[in-house]
Amino acid sequence: MIKKVLIILTAIGVLSSCATYKPSNVNDLCSILSEEEWYESALDSQEEWGTPIHVQLAIMHQESKFNRTIRPDMEWFLGFIPIGRPSDAYGYAQALESTWETYIKSTGNWNAKRDEFDDAIHFIGWYTYHSHKKLGISKWDAKAQYLAYHEGWGGYKRGTYRSKSWLVKVSDKVKRRSLDYARQYKRCRPQLDDNIRGWF
Repeated sequence: MIKKVLIILTAIGVLSSCATYKPSNVNDLCSILSEEEWYESALDSQEEWGTPIHVQLAIMHQESKFNRTIRPDMEWFLGFIPIGRPSDAYGYAQALESTWETYIKSTGNWNAKRDEFDDAIHFIGWYTYHSHKKLGISKWDAKAQYLAYHEGWGGYKRGTYRSKSWLVKVSDKVKRRSLDYARQYKRCRPQLDDNIRGWF
């Protein structure tokens, strides 16, 4: 009986730690994926959708810096009257509610939540897969993938980003971060893989 209670308490502890986990250094992929379940989720998304982990995480970093409850800043009238937020984007992936609903219907992932890492990384994998399928963007091209992610498939096809010099600069940042993440991943992948094997 005591053994069963200990197993249950351990399981609860693991689940609660995953729910509250926050990377100590969002600029370091090895730190971000030091939580075994996060690494497993990232691997699963890469395997299912084909987009490299470093590209997915670079997009997530730009969107939320791994803050699970972030929303766009409130807009104000006269500096003190709140008039609402510019969009209903939310969570790790900053997914719009309408796009999230499309994702759920497409994948059948009916319990997916925007503030859960495993669902958010799966969403980014799904989105980048369809950017490749619809627009011919390489899954390894973090810059173009981010532009399509930000502007939507229709906007990217129309080239709306071309009139947004600020957005092109942001996409360059995503590209650089993706390359940094790729180098970091190469360094710590053996340890991350060992952690997963040891966890099971």
